Amino acid sequence: MELSVISLDGKAGGKVKLNDEIFGLEVRADLLHRIVNWQLNKRRAGTHKVKNRAEIWRTGKKMYGQKGTGNARHGSARVPQFRGGGRAFGPVVRSHETEMPKKLRQLALKHALSAKAKESSIVVLSEATLKEPKTKMLVQNLEKLGFSNALIIGGAEIDKNFGLAARNLHGIDVLPVQGINVYDIMRRQKLVLTKAALDALEARFK
Repeated sequence: MELSVISLDGKAGGKVKLNDEIFGLEVRADLLHRIVNWQLNKRRAGTHKVKNRAEIWRTGKKMYGQKGTGNARHGSARVPQFRGGGRAFGPVVRSHETEMPKKLRQLALKHALSAKAKESSIVVLSEATLKEPKTKMLVQNLEKLGFSNALIIGGAEIDKNFGLAARNLHGIDVLPVQGINVYDIMRRQKLVLTKAALDALEARFK
């Protein structure tokens, strides 16, 4: 597959050929689903916590006699049946992270890139740089290119001015090539790769 290279101001800059081993796979939705779930689980803090009956500050004395009251048999007031009692089987502090083999993660990234290529949603930029960190200037350029919801992948480092100008834009994410991931690719309509990012990806999957 061949794509035209454009500059940030919309000028043509030649063509590049996408590697079919990275951008031409038959997309597996089940694999993308697994990886997105893995990423979101990994992001969870897992700090939710409730108090069980052992942690409630309340008397443990038997409420009333076992027999003769006509009421149910109760002991401690800290049990979950009562308002103010402990919570039964509530959440505790834990990690939600699961294991995912490295080869599977790499394969899923290829499938995510292939999914965008199949939708014709990949754009190649010559470079993502700005002379000044001006958001207004960047917005004008992105509107000309038709990018309202996009993930922009730069080279090994994001241009400082470009990063500052883009960080407040709703619907626009900017990442270095090392940070490219399935979830961010799939949540945006367009995937914008710089030539440096494209070369880095092809070198990464050799």
